[in-house]
Amino acid sequence: MIPFNKPYSTGNEIKYIEEAVASGKISGNGVFTKKCQLFFESNYGIKKALLTTSCTDALEMAAILTNIQEGDEVIMPSYTFVSTSNAFVLRGAKIVFADSRKDHPNIDETKIESLITSRTKAIVPVHYAGVACEMDTIMELAKKYNLFVIEDAAQAIDSYYTGKDGVKRALGSIGHLGAFSFHETKNIISGEGGLLAINDESFIHRAEIIWEKGTNRASFFRGEVDKYGWVDIGSSFLPSEIIAAFLWAQLEKLEDIQKVRKDHWLEYENKLAGWAEKNNLLLPVIPDYATNNGHMFYLICYSLEQRTKLLEYLKKNEILAVFHYISLHKSPFYSTKHEGGDLPETDKFTDTLVRLPLFYELNPQKVIDTLLRFEF
Repeated sequence: MIPFNKPYSTGNEIKYIEEAVASGKISGNGVFTKKCQLFFESNYGIKKALLTTSCTDALEMAAILTNIQEGDEVIMPSYTFVSTSNAFVLRGAKIVFADSRKDHPNIDETKIESLITSRTKAIVPVHYAGVACEMDTIMELAKKYNLFVIEDAAQAIDSYYTGKDGVKRALGSIGHLGAFSFHETKNIISGEGGLLAINDESFIHRAEIIWEKGTNRASFFRGEVDKYGWVDIGSSFLPSEIIAAFLWAQLEKLEDIQKVRKDHWLEYENKLAGWAEKNNLLLPVIPDYATNNGHMFYLICYSLEQRTKLLEYLKKNEILAVFHYISLHKSPFYSTKHEGGDLPETDKFTDTLVRLPLFYELNPQKVIDTLLRFEF
């Protein structure tokens, strides 16, 4: 069986974990935590990076930092993972779902302005498959209506957006805040793990407090205060040094991991293009303003029935391909709360998108050969 995902080890994970244990400092915010955070700040232009135990936690920190309260509205795509919404629902927000683009599961930036009301507090673009949303429009709307932008960059490490000004910016570094994931299904992993990217300096001081359970502990260890205590709300968002040590081994090999993954992606694209066109399937679209970080390769079928048949065929041939998100506006939890209209593009992707296996040690040719034999 070819799995959908297989976590990749660079070879240094155990070594660095042993170093962390031997140091006597395994509770977090030690040497490896600082190395990982500096990596994101130095390489991606993020003003302050804070490791978290998950992308979910990073999003929850963002919701606290932007002071989301009961009755506030937050605009985001419906085609996303539940954590994107949960972070704001937990603060009492009403989620206002926007439809996807016709050519890509990302939020349709042209549909956002009509959803903004006097209660709107934030826009949360999700960079699906590591491909950038159209951030110029989103940031212009945020400025016009005095809104926060929180990038869900869970899948978007080492991916970029080129704006109308010609400047290339890393995803997660454009909005006021950004959130990354290092779940085992991502390009760079630590099993579970995440990172909050802070791009608005006004959030940095409070973010450290929230990160450290609502205390000014970080300031204490820098010698800025003579004792620390409870000064704000917060939680245990800080991961252990063991998680950070594993992550550092991955970040050291980022260039190699990215090259292999992108090579796999391009092999899929090159060898399936003619087959897909012949059989009325669509391959991923990378807009001119976006880069491809090799996170995900998917197919868009022309019907739910075709997708079901394709998934069954691949499983029968010992290849585990999967569909992805169920539209959140139709979820059991939120369907009765959704007050907007239909989201046809979102529902299309829910019914027709197929994710193919993509991981470092994959031989894509085996999947390709199997697909080319599929009879429609």
